[in-house]
Amino acid sequence: MELGTLILQTDPWSRATQLWREVEASGVDRAYVADHLTHPAMVGDWVADPWVTLGAAAVVTTTLGLGTLVASAATRSPVLLARAAATLHDVSNGRFVLGLGAGNPLDAKAERGSDETTATLSRRFADVVHGLKAVWAGDEGYAGRVLSVDGVHCAPHAPGRTAPPLVLAAHGPTGLDLVAREGDGWTAYGGARIVGVQRREFWDVVGAQAAALTETCERLGRDPASLRRSVLVGYAGYRPLESVASFEDEAAAATAAGFDELCFYWPTDVIGGVLAADVDVVCQAIAAVHGRVAS
Repeated sequence: MELGTLILQTDPWSRATQLWREVEASGVDRAYVADHLTHPAMVGDWVADPWVTLGAAAVVTTTLGLGTLVASAATRSPVLLARAAATLHDVSNGRFVLGLGAGNPLDAKAERGSDETTATLSRRFADVVHGLKAVWAGDEGYAGRVLSVDGVHCAPHAPGRTAPPLVLAAHGPTGLDLVAREGDGWTAYGGARIVGVQRREFWDVVGAQAAALTETCERLGRDPASLRRSVLVGYAGYRPLESVASFEDEAAAATAAGFDELCFYWPTDVIGGVLAADVDVVCQAIAAVHGRVAS
């Protein structure tokens, strides 16, 4: 079981530098950042740009995997996203994973002042995925249902590099179909309806989503095992890092549900302290799941 952590980038870089080094030293396999222009739970908090943050993190770390959890198709165009992700993959020496999701209407409104429905953002998500992959394949353009690009003449990747893994976020039938057709992997947190639910119900929901993805892959003729699966815990109504034992239970549940990576929020006092945890306990939990003795 690989372990990933989501770092909410609310610190100035003068403090975040040491944080990223500490995260790498903790033994976690991969660290992600979020991609929000606004968030109702973070009013008044600083939220640094994810792409600049990851570029800086690539310089102060050496082995830690880096990624977005997740980049927002609501505010990113295929060409700019393709270029930013390919650049990060190069700067990080091949350590980058592009997690990508549909995004939310609040970010869309913050970015361009438009009120967009989740259905509209779902259609945009599909176009961003298809357009991104077209650009990475070296195509000069792509025409989708709501987005089109044209005249892309530059190389899609730095010399000697290929595309980073593309991990797509989805929880419903349309999104899971896109994952099965186009993704290198799938990432899930259960969806908005799991807010406030307890552990058993969370894993029931996520397990059902994982089973639905497997069925979708089989229907489309894709080997379900060819998709890397990642799950984020901590968004629901319980604390997975309350103790080492509770985190080991999460890892066991993730394994049983067929996930390859278990992600958690790195402890923080933002969002009213609901993501707070003892960092020593976190490091011990990482060591326990990885089967080694914490120092």
